[in-house]
Amino acid sequence: MIQDSFKGKTVVITAGPTYEPIDPVRFIGNHSTGKMGYALAACFAAHGAKVQLISGPVSIKANDQSINVTSVTTADEMYAAVKQLAPTADIMVFAAAVADYKPKVFADKKIKKSGDELTIELVKNVDIAAALGKEKKAGQFSVGFALETHNESANAREKLQKKNLDMIVLNSLNDPGAGFKHDTNKITIIEKDATTAFDLKQKTEVAQDIVNLIHKRING
Repeated sequence: MIQDSFKGKTVVITAGPTYEPIDPVRFIGNHSTGKMGYALAACFAAHGAKVQLISGPVSIKANDQSINVTSVTTADEMYAAVKQLAPTADIMVFAAAVADYKPKVFADKKIKKSGDELTIELVKNVDIAAALGKEKKAGQFSVGFALETHNESANAREKLQKKNLDMIVLNSLNDPGAGFKHDTNKITIIEKDATTAFDLKQKTEVAQDIVNLIHKRING
């Protein structure tokens, strides 16, 4: 793939976790580091794309100055940012690990310890990829991610269809070296009529594999 193979293309990428606040000091979150999303952003930028990276709270930074980073914390903030940028996107990559639920009520003061149990009522967050899938314009190419622990392929295929995605990147927590907190990943890319499996690789190499396949699909 040539260096400027995505020149003139705008790519919107989500990365990292979201934090859903319980009170001023506690939140619901997950172990996502953002490494996969940031690696994808760097790879697209290296091939000439204009990259809009919407990032949850992470400790890493985008080194390429052509990557525009929008920092968010919650799922609602991430959705608002993606929704604003989506109309300009040629490609959308939903790599963030967005919290499925958030506390129904935010306590504006620290919840004090009392009793042996604490019950927090949760409500569902917006499914960002699914919501944007309903608004997808002709010609836009969208990619989702599925981190699974069981029925991996079946669950990923269901998400592919429900969210109106062109491809979904599946990885399993059952594979050593895959998932959160690793510099490596082992993926299978599932499309409507194709499945492509890859070996365990560095996430920078995984990003290149994903970008290569997207380029192949867009350009026939």
